[in-house]
Amino acid sequence: MKTFANRVKQNLQWDHGVDYSARLTRRQQPKKRKPALPIYNHFLLTEPQRECFEVVLVSPRNPLNIGAAARAMANFGFRHLCVVAPYEGHWREAKSAVGASDLLQDAKRVESLADAVAECTLVIGTGTLQHRKPEQTVIPLPELTPLVGAELAHGGRVALVFGPEKRGLTREDLALCHVLVEIPTDPRQPSMNLGQAVAVCLYELARASHPLPPQPNTESGAPPSSNTESGAPPSASAERRTAKVGNHAVGASSASPREAACAQDLELLAAVVAETMQVANYSPAAMQKANRHDLDLLLRRLALTRPDARRILGLFRRILWRLKRQISLKD
Repeated sequence: MKTFANRVKQNLQWDHGVDYSARLTRRQQPKKRKPALPIYNHFLLTEPQRECFEVVLVSPRNPLNIGAAARAMANFGFRHLCVVAPYEGHWREAKSAVGASDLLQDAKRVESLADAVAECTLVIGTGTLQHRKPEQTVIPLPELTPLVGAELAHGGRVALVFGPEKRGLTREDLALCHVLVEIPTDPRQPSMNLGQAVAVCLYELARASHPLPPQPNTESGAPPSSNTESGAPPSASAERRTAKVGNHAVGASSASPREAACAQDLELLAAVVAETMQVANYSPAAMQKANRHDLDLLLRRLALTRPDARRILGLFRRILWRLKRQISLKD
């Protein structure tokens, strides 16, 4: 029987040129994995750009909303989350952070918005205009991407700030923002869930019609290439907006936009100017809080560079020293 079986096997190999023993061996071998597909959404920000982007949640009440915001960040590749004075102490254990538990564990926790955005050169507030009068530039959601892209291309750091669920960002919070972005909603139901608002804004950054411009190469010092060179001309509305908002504002300064004053620089300058105003009896004590609010708005509208902020800081420190010295001599 063995001889007959061997002859049949040889005849089949001779007739069809098939090696059945090799075929059996191949079946026993594990299947090779298919090569990984490239990222389907090539409009996502690059890794260096995402490293310079932060999502800030101010006084969130529901841990589930914090988890949903973290999940939305993970969906679009963002990793830096900062939570300001959360209402619940166990927010890091939110079950809604599906696939983003590590992001939630690594999130920063601070006590004030000023601490959260201290290193940022562009702070973008979010909210509805249904019950508030804006005191800074308001941009529609579709113009968020050109604004963020230009800031990142100049080597800046961006913070996208969301307020608490019930009331949103306060007037004091918005004074620390350079611009306010409005999500278009129906007037009959303008309020959005916190996690949904984060997802909508981050999706808008991902669905840009053109990829965001690359960041400059800080090692070689080469300037970033413009959209015109890449064949994608900027929109007229984006040009008008960048002329009003951000540290790269047209005509704001001849210094490099990469030397923009961060929020910490502006906070220090505002504190010294406010103290100088107080020592000089600029206004009654009851007006000091309102003056500080207007001063915060003014410094962000000026779009100061870091060297300019330092010069102004030195000037007011000198004035403050002179005023205090005169008072001490009189005493």
